Amino acid sequence: MAEVLFYHLTESTLEDALPGLLERSLQRGWKAVVQAGSEERRDALDAHLWTFRDDSFLAHGSDREPWPAEQPIVLTVGGENPNAAEIRFLVDGASPPDIGTYQRAVFLFDGHDAMQLEAARGHWKTMKAGGHTVTYWQQTPDRRWERKA
Repeated sequence: MAEVLFYHLTESTLEDALPGLLERSLQRGWKAVVQAGSEERRDALDAHLWTFRDDSFLAHGSDREPWPAEQPIVLTVGGENPNAAEIRFLVDGASPPDIGTYQRAVFLFDGHDAMQLEAARGHWKTMKAGGHTVTYWQQTPDRRWERKA
């Protein structure tokens, strides 16, 4: 069973939070897949990960490019795991595939978007019913993560 984390974004945007979480995943030696809710969002994240910081970038590819298996991070809109990732990030209400093969799955959702909140609640119930270890994290005013459940 995968460990499933729900990250409730209340103080920052996905673009602010995702790079740090991806960096920590790579530091653990994990490959990552980021599943977006739309091709437009995937493409925006693709551009953002190259430029999110002046002194750094996150090497990655997308499911529309050749050789995704060679990438440490793959951005996708589908349910595949083209780089044999250990961790899967689901953003913008993306519907998860079977996550049983991952060590960890992370749902990031915008706390100011009613549709994303409702989708996260549904995914929470599904993941708990599936026997996964599920935790809920919310941002504090200083943008740190605090475990709530």
